Amino acid sequence: MRRVATGARPDWRDTARARGFVFHTLDGAPYWDESHAYAFGLDEIEAEIEGPSGELHALCLAFVGRAVADERILARLRVPETAWDAIRASWRRGDPSLYGRLDLAYGGTGPAKLLEYNADTPTALYETGVFQWLWLEEALRDRRLPAGADQYNAVHERLIARFRAVAGPGLLAFTADARAPEDRGTVAYLEDCAVQAGCRTAFADLPDLGLQPGGGLCTRAGAPIETLFKLYPWEWAFADPFGAAVGGAPTRFLEPPWKMLLSNKGLLPCLWALEPGHPNLLPAYFEDDPEVAALGRSYARKPLFSREGANVSLVRDGTPLVDGAGPYGAEGFVRQALAELPAFDGRRALVGSWIVGDEPAGLCLRESDGLVTGDDALFVPHFIEPT
Repeated sequence: MRRVATGARPDWRDTARARGFVFHTLDGAPYWDESHAYAFGLDEIEAEIEGPSGELHALCLAFVGRAVADERILARLRVPETAWDAIRASWRRGDPSLYGRLDLAYGGTGPAKLLEYNADTPTALYETGVFQWLWLEEALRDRRLPAGADQYNAVHERLIARFRAVAGPGLLAFTADARAPEDRGTVAYLEDCAVQAGCRTAFADLPDLGLQPGGGLCTRAGAPIETLFKLYPWEWAFADPFGAAVGGAPTRFLEPPWKMLLSNKGLLPCLWALEPGHPNLLPAYFEDDPEVAALGRSYARKPLFSREGANVSLVRDGTPLVDGAGPYGAEGFVRQALAELPAFDGRRALVGSWIVGDEPAGLCLRESDGLVTGDDALFVPHFIEPT
């Protein structure tokens, strides 16, 4: 794995505009950066990222099976008791998931280490599945990349196939905060994938969702929603007034309620307890567990529920490196062994490994000048070097 200067296409902003990638710049700051890219060897992709990602996802599913049968685990994760029945029912029905993203610390020497699982509402999807692939094609055409270069990226095709497999015959609605460009763009892309899969779709802004007398969700116009994709975290949804109706609603959800257990940072100590010593896991403990002392004076402190790196603190040898601010942490914290993101030319790179359905499907890279990847991190494309 190495950071390679490639030079940006002079017209990439026009290309982005034509392709609907309107959030390539956010709040006046760059988000997409193709002045350079990350190069991988095929063996790195297959052995260090793709293979372990499939294994980690399978381990996560095994954990959910245990958690829904053990109220002590649900309570430990601070899942509200009012949500337990809906979570159990969705798992036992076999409600399918759509996608998720494993965030890994990896810099070219393995094994990759799981930092967290964005299993419920991950973004950076369109830029991974479409715009990054278009960059590869045009970089090959313009000889910015060596002939024969490839990319680990089957996200787009896998999403269409997944929608074809899991969507029912009724209305598949998509919802997000329409005022947030990245969220709206992600949902628009997913809706396009669903249309290509033959689904009947509609977009509904979050405030426009309603409840029918029978408990199902509907659009503002009253159209019943058979399946709802929501770019809205389950911990927020269950706290909303309609959250109590989720368990009895005929509406099915993407992502299903059981995915709430995987987007919780409490997953990390639970996985370590399930498979201590796993090469792709970091030792992790709930902060009030006496065994947390085993981490010593170097660790990452993470809230059970948080987004975009908020409230994450990093400590090395007792010295704070990052003391993250933000609105999260009321439910408690976990501590995880410190795995600092690798540095390339003074920048820190985070590897995001996509899971579509239950299979690894591709990767993305977010790059920042700090140790914690926040919402201001750049999206940088990648390629596989020819053999």
